[in-house]
Amino acid sequence: MKGLLLRLSSLDSDAESAVRVIGFFDALMTDRAELATLLRSTAALAECPVGVDAPGRGLVLRADPDGTIDLGGPPSVADLREYGDARFWLARRGDPLPLDEIVLERFALAGSLLLDRTVSNLPAVGDPALVELVVSATAGIAERSRALHLLGITPTATLRVAVSTPCPPAAGSAPVACPPAVAPDARVVSGPVGALMVSLWTASEQPPPSDGLRTGIGPMVPAIRAADSWRDACTALRLTSPQDPVVRADDLGGLLVVVERLRPSDLAASPDVAALDRIAAEPGGDDLLAILRAFSVTDSVRKAAALVYRHHSTVAYRLEQAEAVLGFPFGSAGGRFRLHLALTMRALGSTSWQDS
Repeated sequence: MKGLLLRLSSLDSDAESAVRVIGFFDALMTDRAELATLLRSTAALAECPVGVDAPGRGLVLRADPDGTIDLGGPPSVADLREYGDARFWLARRGDPLPLDEIVLERFALAGSLLLDRTVSNLPAVGDPALVELVVSATAGIAERSRALHLLGITPTATLRVAVSTPCPPAAGSAPVACPPAVAPDARVVSGPVGALMVSLWTASEQPPPSDGLRTGIGPMVPAIRAADSWRDACTALRLTSPQDPVVRADDLGGLLVVVERLRPSDLAASPDVAALDRIAAEPGGDDLLAILRAFSVTDSVRKAAALVYRHHSTVAYRLEQAEAVLGFPFGSAGGRFRLHLALTMRALGSTSWQDS
């Protein structure tokens, strides 16, 4: 509906006003509104919080007049209507308005129909598509809450998302998705999302690294906000390398904010990234890039040499070659930071994993 054309505070309790309220909800159903749209529209119409309380379906939602939808049950002052296993409520502070009863009745009727539609459109219990629905940024809060319920995760619980690359394929076979190792006392649910394996960890500890997999690990968030952890985990995955196969978003600090805002055009315009591309194209380029990555995260040539199993004199010579190509020295803190930033930007531009 293009805006709310009526407000309860401006209507009288006459038959014409009641018909307009009924028409309001009929229009929402005719337009095949989603449950979230029904919640927002009803809260805006009534100018007070409304909600649905169906814990058996994994749905305990409230909407405020400003359009915000979040988890929350009915307050003590709420008026309730029950339909099947769900309760619908309207919570007005102060005296009720004349049309509150009919609004709540029509809201409950429409909501009960949409609940059944929401459930029938969701993947079934055990379907790996439920994991994709939980982390999808485009999924509605009602669908995500219901999917969490079917996975056995309370929407008010906390979790973190881990995203891993597929396992390397055996000779003559296609890549397969491999879940990370699971601690015996951890609660983890995994499923494929595109070419990636996504794991939802409800345990407080960080997921353990998996042998042979590059993994990005997102921050701990309320389960209903799993898409936020998924986004950061995907960014962390883009920053992994053979030398650093597991990257945790919690360890990135402000770099996470910068990385998520860099556009492909920003990466392509960097002369330092272009210089690294030239190094990569030369014979032995991959070896030199490994040396540069090791040096960028250490504070000495000897430590970098130990990381890449080379003699320190060899590493020093190779670094001099790279300095000539990049055009700046690496010896200072500023030089190492610039090198590290260039390597990070190149990793972002060359990754084949996208934020699905």
